[in-house]
Amino acid sequence: MDAKVIFETERLVVRDWTAADGDRVFDIYRRWEVSRWLGATPRAMEDRDAATRTIERWNGRNTDPVYGVWAVQEKSSGVVAGTVLLVPLPAPSDGESEGEVEVGWHFHPDSWGRGLATESARGAIGHGFAAGLAEIHAVVRPDNHASRAVCERLGMRPLGLTRRWYDAELAAYVI
Repeated sequence: MDAKVIFETERLVVRDWTAADGDRVFDIYRRWEVSRWLGATPRAMEDRDAATRTIERWNGRNTDPVYGVWAVQEKSSGVVAGTVLLVPLPAPSDGESEGEVEVGWHFHPDSWGRGLATESARGAIGHGFAAGLAEIHAVVRPDNHASRAVCERLGMRPLGLTRRWYDAELAAYVI
């Protein structure tokens, strides 16, 4: 089964996940250097079955034409480099949701340092703006300097540190 393409960039195809991506999902998220930045209580993916469940959960979220958690595939090699997401932020800790939307990215270390996160996030932001979103946020751990640099390259404006989402202190950005 072919995966639905969400958008393309110069070097990337951003698409829904397929069952065939499971080994790569496991290889990305089993790595502490990736998973340490994710979630309120980071932990590495423990087994291959978790990758299958994760793909099913992500594709279950990918029913809205604007939002999703998508595979980022390199056009030149066909390799899935990582994940880009455009999703509503969870209800904030103060309980007052303003409909904020988050762009995010998670990449395999063999895809770091080549601008793929920036390129895919720029495409996701463009996808969101084309669908009518007025602004898009990014939230990253304060010591995740690589992701903070991606936010800067995207032209996002820093909002400072916040505990508004995900029960963790995060550096917030908006564009």
